[in-house]
Amino acid sequence: MSEPGGPGRPDSPSDAPLRERDVTTRPREKRERPPRFKVILYNDDYTPMEFVVGLLETLFRKSPAEATQLMLQIHRTGLGVAGVYVLEVAETKVAAVHQQAEERGYPLRAGVEKE
Repeated sequence: MSEPGGPGRPDSPSDAPLRERDVTTRPREKRERPPRFKVILYNDDYTPMEFVVGLLETLFRKSPAEATQLMLQIHRTGLGVAGVYVLEVAETKVAAVHQQAEERGYPLRAGVEKE
């Protein structure tokens, strides 16, 4: 039987420095955050306000109060930012807005703009 800390034991003090020397480390690469894009809804004279509020609640996960405030901003200023996402998500949201509006016969338009 070998002695504790003897050469046959992996946890012997003579092995510890060897293991530390064998470990190589690489500095972590800093990754940039992907660019973000705003989904903008544009005002029109035909799409009902209730439809826009419902769309903001369901598709953009806004509370009823937030959705109403944003709908009024869109109505008064001509446009409003519904959300900010990475490009693929923003484009998907715009396509969903157009699809839901067209299904109901409304001319509501949305677009993507770099933040």
